Amino acid sequence: MLGGLRRTGVRVYEQLLERELEGAPDHVAVIQDGNRRYAEARGEERTAGHRAGAETTEAMLRWCRDLGVEELTLYAFSTENFERPPEEREALFDLIESKLRDFADREEVHENAVRIRAVGETERLPERVQDAVADADRRTHGYDGLYLNVALAYGGRAQLLNAARSVARDIHAGTLAPADVDAAELDRRLTTRPSRAVDLIIRTGGAERTSNFLPWHANGNEAAVFFCTPYWPEFRRVDFLRAIRTYEARQESWRRTRARRALALVSTLRDAELSEAWGVLGRLHGSLREEELAEADVDTAAGEPAD
Repeated sequence: MLGGLRRTGVRVYEQLLERELEGAPDHVAVIQDGNRRYAEARGEERTAGHRAGAETTEAMLRWCRDLGVEELTLYAFSTENFERPPEEREALFDLIESKLRDFADREEVHENAVRIRAVGETERLPERVQDAVADADRRTHGYDGLYLNVALAYGGRAQLLNAARSVARDIHAGTLAPADVDAAELDRRLTTRPSRAVDLIIRTGGAERTSNFLPWHANGNEAAVFFCTPYWPEFRRVDFLRAIRTYEARQESWRRTRARRALALVSTLRDAELSEAWGVLGRLHGSLREEELAEADVDTAAGEPAD
């Protein structure tokens, strides 16, 4: 009885959350933490937790597609995971290979033009996993309905270090001038990367850290971060909606901050500069409260200085 009431309550809450949302982030990245602890809490082998987590991954792909997310990056196997016990590591490789081939075979993947590719030092993976990566990449090449990036043998610091070494080699060889090193040049040298900057990072399992995940594309974009306690196999659609609500709140906070800064700047300008400044402020008008505009003598209807 109580279980049924709880499920009904969650469904109602989920519906309310979805109605409140104005949209979805373009790129969501997920640190799928807690698979092993989920299994241990149930007295099962660790590999059972990874299999249960794979089911959540399949559901996450559907949720992203339904909500309009354009790119999803999943932290499936980090460079640190190579230090795990051999039997657990091999079981993970078996699961990754199986799921990559399964996704590449699915009708809905092709019907919805899901592009599957790997992000990371895939050459460090067993040959069978590399073959599965190449097969999924080949069979979904050219699709652009939803990008699914699977981070395999991935380490953010190592990726940045390799890019920096590449720049240093070319400068030393005289083929690259220091003045030509900019963000675009460094991004080009991150050979395995997502298509776009990360808007939202989600980490399950209770830990509150991003664990060296996509530092260039997430930290550089000041991505919103959502930490939650459910283990990855327990992560639900309602949790995903809560994460998106956190992202929207962060975006609105940034809009208000930018608008207030613009308002403060406009208040210091003189007649010769005001025309352009009011145009800028007008574009940010909706992010300011009426009382904030009144304090600066702004005509809220016309978007110009009050007489």
